[in-house]
Amino acid sequence: MNKIFVLNGPNLNLLGIREPHIYGHTTLKDVENLCAKTCKDHGLEMDFRQTNHEGVLVDWFHEAREKKIAGIVINPAAYTMTSVALLDATKSISPLPVIEIHISHVHQREEFRQKSWISYGVKATLCGFGIHGYALAIAGLAEMTKAKG
Repeated sequence: MNKIFVLNGPNLNLLGIREPHIYGHTTLKDVENLCAKTCKDHGLEMDFRQTNHEGVLVDWFHEAREKKIAGIVINPAAYTMTSVALLDATKSISPLPVIEIHISHVHQREEFRQKSWISYGVKATLCGFGIHGYALAIAGLAEMTKAKG
């Protein structure tokens, strides 16, 4: 299957409003449009989602396994540093590729933001490219899924 999930965690619905000096002025709708174009360029279908609830993200990982989605791009936002549940959900869908992305350069921010639990279960991580990290992650996921068959 050539469908992917692009999942977004808490507060990303406020993109463009919340801390624009860190996250920029683009909105989540702008991100969705960029992802849709990038998916189209790579022959992928996309399901783009955002939630402020950890359990919903976990359920979406389970859904990806059940529906045999090709892979996941996720910006776990604040759940990056706190959610062992997301790490376990990521591992539960292996060998499906998951790419973790962050808009800001998390390693140049507060110390607590520099530890990612979900990184232990993903194929790759991107940070610091702004919203263009989503396009890079989708391109990488397209290559990973092509290599698998």
